This record gives sequence, C-alpha cells and structure tokens, in this order.
Amino acid sequence: MALLVAGIILFIVTHLVRPFAPGLRAAAIERFGKPGFMAAHGIVSLLSLVMMAYGFVLARESGGSMLYQPPVFMAHIALLLMLVASICLVAAFLPAGYIRSKLKFPALVAIKLWAFSHLLANGESYSVLLFGAILAWAVVLRISLKPRIASGETKLPVFVSASYDLISVVLGVALYLAIVLKLHEWIIGVSPLAM
Repeated sequence: MALLVAGIILFIVTHLVRPFAPGLRAAAIERFGKPGFMAAHGIVSLLSLVMMAYGFVLARESGGSMLYQPPVFMAHIALLLMLVASICLVAAFLPAGYIRSKLKFPALVAIKLWAFSHLLANGESYSVLLFGAILAWAVVLRISLKPRIASGETKLPVFVSASYDLISVVLGVALYLAIVLKLHEWIIGVSPLAM
C-alpha cells in the first residue's frame, strides 16, 4: 500500500501548489519558464497517476481489510453516476454549453462523482483511502477556487452554444462505454460489470 499512498501524496501536493503555494509556483515558472514548468507538472502528474493505479492494483492483490460491505445495488448507482461523470469530463474540454457554464468546473464535478461513486461500491481499506483522498482533494480545490474567482484570477466559462452539450453527451456516452466495456478492466484488472 506504500506505493498507493506515495502516489496519492504526490498527486495532491502537485495539484494544490497553485492555490496554497502560489509563490513556489511563480518561482518555478520564473526559473524554468512557463513551458518548462507545465512540462514538469504534467510529467509529475502522470507519474502520480501511474503510481496510484499500480499501487491500487498491488494493494488489491495483497488484500486489505473490509471497512464496510456495500449492498449490490450501490454498484448500479455507481455505474449511473459514472455515466454523468463521463459527460461532465468531456464537457470540461469543449467550449461552454449549458453543462459547462452551469457547473463552472465540470472536470472537478466529474472527479468528485468518480470518487464518490467508487466509495459507494467499494468498502476495502485501499479503495476508501484512494477514493476518499481524491474526493477530499477535489472538495478542497473547489473551495480554494472561490477567492480566485472573486479576484478575477480564475475566469468562469461563458456560454457559447447548446450544441456543445449534445457533443458532450455523445462523446461522454462513448467514453463511458469504452471505460465500462474495456478500459477499466484493462487498466485496473476488474470489469465494473462483474461487480
């Protein structure tokens, strides 16, 4: 479980630098330039994700204590929430339709839904550790955005067209099907449909 914990810590520290240590971020950008900083941030982020995914698989293989036993219907709720999360995630990368403009930060909504849905369906200690930590991080990050929005540092998306909502739904459903039918099993080693 050490690799999983290390991956979680690396991910959270890397992604809370901007709101909680802006001076450190500014100093790194001044020293390495914005492209250099962004490249390093991307590499460290990817490394933390790989550490979390691989650490999660190792923790699952070595076993862990069961903190709670979710009822079977929770897996069905989790699957439904993941459909919504997939649509929100796609909407985050498109110009603003109603979804993006109303949610403001649809990628964070997607992450919170992902973490919460997995907490509903998984009661093992390593699952609660991973999904609970990511859910807590997403909530803290969303709260930290409020003063940045008020100061004008962070801009909210402005509605462009409802056609982007349709694209978000179509591509979100396609992403969801890819994850449920193949990617989840390929990356994590467990089919969500088997749960």
